[in-house]
Amino acid sequence: MTSKFPKILVAALILCISGLAFGQSESLFPRPAALERDVNFWVAIFSKYSTNEGVLHDNRNMAIVYETVPLPKNASRRTRQRTSGNRRKHYQAILRTLADGKRDNLSAEEQRVLDLWPDDVTNKELAAAQGRIRFQLGLSDRFREGLQRAGRWRDHVNAEFTRLGVPTAIAALPHVESSYNPDARSHVGASGIWQFTRSTGRRFMQVDHVLDERNDPFLATTAAGKLLAYNYSITGNWPMAITAYNHGLSGARRAMRRHGDTAYVDILRNYNGRTFGFASRNFYVAFLAAMQIDQDPQKYFPGVVPEKPTDYSNFQLTSFVAADELASALKVSERDIARHNPALQATVWQGSKYLPKNYAVRLPTNMLGAPLPDLIAGMPEDALYAKQLPDLFHTVARGDTLSEIADTYETRVSTLVALNALGSRHRIRIGQQIRLPAAGPAPIAVASAPVATATEPPPPPPPPVEVIADAPAIAVIEMPEEESPGALADQVSDFIGGLQAALLSDPSDYSVGDDLTIEVHPLETLGHYADWLGLKTQRLRDINGLAFRAPVVVGQRIKLDFGIVNTESFENLRANFHRQQQDTFFRNHTITGVTEHVVRRGESIWILSLRKYDVPVWLFRQYNPELDLDSVQPGTRLNFPILVRNSSD
Repeated sequence: MTSKFPKILVAALILCISGLAFGQSESLFPRPAALERDVNFWVAIFSKYSTNEGVLHDNRNMAIVYETVPLPKNASRRTRQRTSGNRRKHYQAILRTLADGKRDNLSAEEQRVLDLWPDDVTNKELAAAQGRIRFQLGLSDRFREGLQRAGRWRDHVNAEFTRLGVPTAIAALPHVESSYNPDARSHVGASGIWQFTRSTGRRFMQVDHVLDERNDPFLATTAAGKLLAYNYSITGNWPMAITAYNHGLSGARRAMRRHGDTAYVDILRNYNGRTFGFASRNFYVAFLAAMQIDQDPQKYFPGVVPEKPTDYSNFQLTSFVAADELASALKVSERDIARHNPALQATVWQGSKYLPKNYAVRLPTNMLGAPLPDLIAGMPEDALYAKQLPDLFHTVARGDTLSEIADTYETRVSTLVALNALGSRHRIRIGQQIRLPAAGPAPIAVASAPVATATEPPPPPPPPVEVIADAPAIAVIEMPEEESPGALADQVSDFIGGLQAALLSDPSDYSVGDDLTIEVHPLETLGHYADWLGLKTQRLRDINGLAFRAPVVVGQRIKLDFGIVNTESFENLRANFHRQQQDTFFRNHTITGVTEHVVRRGESIWILSLRKYDVPVWLFRQYNPELDLDSVQPGTRLNFPILVRNSSD
């Protein structure tokens, strides 16, 4: 009896812990009855239908599934579109007949379609349903593969999320984002298991032509935990923090202001934000479905076995090191180093860049003949370099623009155009080698001057938005029908365009109000507004009753004149301005944490931000978006991001 007691006790403890985890999921991630049909739809997509089939369904009422569409094995997107398109026309014709009021002498197929709808369905609803037929590819085989792959990193994800105060249940999110595929790449340039865009990734990681930490599941997991914790600090609840991971903080805040902080069902059903498309509406419910499967994988995928985590040795380099010389010293291949250090970019393996100083090399312990620190310590002094190799060429990556490349290497766009005989400054292609004028120092950060007010004179016109072949357009476009918040990188998010993708972690509201006013943000001046509107600055002074030298103040609302440009064009130019400022800053800085400051008598926010914490005012505002600058008193709690400077050189 005594020998069995410990086993019984252990089993009871496991059941207890599992129950607590489930209860935590229930309380932190509410699942209202109104969302059941949506969650069940995604459970079926993730666990029942494979990538050799899909379903035609109503994109608003997820309980309406017209049919399962078989596909040829490994069908291309064009084949899927053609096959599903033909069946879509079939159901549109049936719905058209039913919408005309026909209820008698229905064919068996017409009756079957009608029976999918409630008895009291109206002709108007059936007519509207013709335009809502959507094809969703099955993903069960990808989800199963993701459950297997996740074992490599799951312990690390749970440990990091616990350390950062993020619920470990959110470890199911990469099943939605990437199927836990570290090689996943999306059409908006998102990368890795957590699908960070370049701009969002740069906030929390180093992303440049030497290191792209988005591709390292260990480093990206820490960054994802920080981003999710940040989202939660702004939204106050996990459903909207997760929605913001896909849709962006600014859009999530607008939805909450319109429908209420915790009105998840109302937001998902009724919020009609310009970029709140199918993927944004379904991201949280798809997460709930993934979490349901993740918590009981054997129920949905009997026999699935997670891969075991690798036992790694790590060592932080104290010098710059060439890849071939490091491989020789460790008695491993460069391919082995690359496989286990996916953050290192092609420039390192091509020999045009060294592994950077302070980079933590990671290799399986059983691959090494001696402790990793000892092997590296045994390298000859002439294989340890004090400086990085200078840049001679830049290989264009997805999402690059010529202006960003010029900023990175401290040169001018016109210089790059001349050196490379480019026909247009607006078109460069992925993989293209851009010749650089000379080696330059590390990029210079955006100036962090106090910007409590905005002053004259007007700035020069902002540079036009540059695009490269195959890059998303600025215009907001609804996601193609085959794409979804599913386990393919290209099926994750709305085709929201480069600007919104670049500002996903910016909670600032750059939109124009219904009364044609905007809130003034740091770095902005009347000159900016006039330029984006195609007006003279005096026109804005006149309609706002501002004297010639009167500044505009951060937080103030300014009335605008849209007689020349429309609100969408203005919002795009405004967002692009802030994207460029933020991109430049985060090429040189990474957010490593957050610290809280309790205001004391006599303290100034501007002095605290710029001198004590060395944080630009625009970034301080992003971490305190609800703060009324005029009502700060002793005892007010402020959040300041902790910044470190990047360097691969």
